[in-house]
Amino acid sequence: MVSTQPILSATGLTMEFRGFVAVNNVTIAVNEGTVHALIGPNGAGKTTVFNLLTKFLTPTRGQITFRGSDITPLKPAEVARLGLVRSFQISAVFPHLTVLDNVRIALQRPSNLATQFWRSSSALSVLDERAMALIDAVGLANYAHLPAVELSYGRKRALEIATTLALDPAMLLLDEPMAGMGHEDIGRISDLIRRIARDRTVLMVEHNLNVVADLCDRVTVLARGEILADGSYETVSADPRVREAYMGTEHD
Repeated sequence: MVSTQPILSATGLTMEFRGFVAVNNVTIAVNEGTVHALIGPNGAGKTTVFNLLTKFLTPTRGQITFRGSDITPLKPAEVARLGLVRSFQISAVFPHLTVLDNVRIALQRPSNLATQFWRSSSALSVLDERAMALIDAVGLANYAHLPAVELSYGRKRALEIATTLALDPAMLLLDEPMAGMGHEDIGRISDLIRRIARDRTVLMVEHNLNVVADLCDRVTVLARGEILADGSYETVSADPRVREAYMGTEHD
């Protein structure tokens, strides 16, 4: 359900690299239960902001709040345990394990089995029901016993999302989930994100503006490390500054 209350917010976010200001005084709020896109031309600072919000970088200045708590000093694993979980632009699955095994491994941490290496495979079968439910949720039920390396690129991304959902996040951050995909895979992953967003918040960095227009409740546009526009897709796409930043690029 869409809320007007932010689940994740940042105030005055600034990141300097040896005197170069990559992100300058960015203030952003992602409301609970929404799909929020972070877009902008190449070099706009999207990835840096994304890495700051997920704590893979520590800001030079500024504050990040998640569910009312200051997470600015925390490490990525600490914020993941709070329910803020990200995916990566490059698919991160174990290629020679089956789809089922990939998801079972992801489920071991929330099930307190992650460090119990003496557990037999049969003992971990307690995770199978939940694993299969996640696999079915991302449309991979027919591929559960197939090695991940044999999946198409789009289905590997779906598997990665399943492993991310295994942590039961309140908020999911997706880094260019449609990158490198064909039309059919884009449609499949778009539908998946739409289903995921029914009961959690999603923030995504995405270049495909058709996907952004179709999926997102709110859009933040970055240019040269600063926020250029923020609002609905209709609002930001009509902004002359946004059109200039994209230099009239077609929505492809």
